[in-house]
Amino acid sequence: MNDLDFKQTVLDRLSASFCAAKWYNATIWLGSGQTTSCHHPPAHTIGAEFETNPKAIHNTAQKKEDRRMMLAGERPPGCEYCWKIEDMGSDAISDRVYKSRIYPIEALDEAFNTAPDTDVNLRTLEIAFDRTCQFACSYCNPAFSTTWANDIRRNGPYQDLVSDGRNHFTHTHDSAQLFKITESNPYIDAFFAWWETDLHHTLQELRITGGEPLMSHHTWRLIDWFKTNQGKSSTRLAINSNLGTEVDIDRLLDSTTRMSIDLYTSNEAVSAQAEYIRDGLVWDDWANNVERLLDSDQFRGIHVMCTINALCLSTLDQLLECIANWKLEYGRDAISFTLNILRFPSFQSPLVLPNDLRTKYRDQLADFMSRHMGANYMHEFEMNHLQRLIDYLDIVKTPHSEAFEMTKLLNDFRQFYTQYDQRRGKDFAKTFPELKEWYDSIHI
Repeated sequence: MNDLDFKQTVLDRLSASFCAAKWYNATIWLGSGQTTSCHHPPAHTIGAEFETNPKAIHNTAQKKEDRRMMLAGERPPGCEYCWKIEDMGSDAISDRVYKSRIYPIEALDEAFNTAPDTDVNLRTLEIAFDRTCQFACSYCNPAFSTTWANDIRRNGPYQDLVSDGRNHFTHTHDSAQLFKITESNPYIDAFFAWWETDLHHTLQELRITGGEPLMSHHTWRLIDWFKTNQGKSSTRLAINSNLGTEVDIDRLLDSTTRMSIDLYTSNEAVSAQAEYIRDGLVWDDWANNVERLLDSDQFRGIHVMCTINALCLSTLDQLLECIANWKLEYGRDAISFTLNILRFPSFQSPLVLPNDLRTKYRDQLADFMSRHMGANYMHEFEMNHLQRLIDYLDIVKTPHSEAFEMTKLLNDFRQFYTQYDQRRGKDFAKTFPELKEWYDSIHI
């Protein structure tokens, strides 16, 4: 069954808005005490009930209301990313398909027939212990990076931003790290209490994110638990890592010997453009670290997560060619990619680009797709992600329903990157010469 058939005959049979992620998947930021059902809806605060019921770090009042809406065929507003994709046409595949298809059909039926206010056990979970990170990527912010927070402390807030994305860059987001690294964190305590009692029996996959999770001692504590308790849990372990220069790859390889785990890393461009977008990245070091992990043959897969923003499109096809070459060398399943379209901050969306540039980059991606379509080393979901991005660049006009008008988005684009250059010692025009004429034409 392909993805479209699954959507039409399985998901839509339950309801026109059903998504299993609301029941079985969560991202939980234990440093801030916030959660969401996937990476698209905004995060919300975990209620005080977690203090006596560890399952409440997932089963929040907000998620239970969203479940009620989905069972009734209504669209939770926080899931707008998927609704915008699906509204492009009846054959458009949104992420609720991918987020649901990873579970057995019987599990989808069980969720649909469960009262929305019931505490359900997670099957897939992404957790972040804290925001410690040595990178300060342009589309990230202080809530997810200590390096970003230090930038704001040192240089003050970004000035004269007026669109919906301004709050990302105006303060240090101290609420994202409620407890010092040396302090006891009750949210982390609740997670380990749930994990060590019954969560490790029900969870299919546990994915650790950050910040940079390999800079957190809690990550190594979990890795040690898996090594000590091999055979006692069927949970698959996955780790996000920026694979930067400071990441201890030797320790990672030594600590995960005879453990089959997945490694997720982020990138969406190559060379100087990748280094500009993901401040802290050294392209050659990142590529070499990917190859070290592939050479080790001790990972189930390396997954490259591409955050599609206005600056990455000129060399995104080159990154995808690089991944395709790795596939040819190491195998179809050794490495894969996903294309995740940035919506916040909306002034960094690819939709701020003028039509001629969007058309140019759309055509570059279409050319890549035509050359690799049907190849046995490409996954169906990779081709679907490509087609979705091509259609998005052609059809969608605004990043999301609350996006400000284009003049404000363009103001913030120019204001942000002017100040970003000054703070980070970078040069927009030199790094993106194909954008220079358009960039210089933006008046602030």
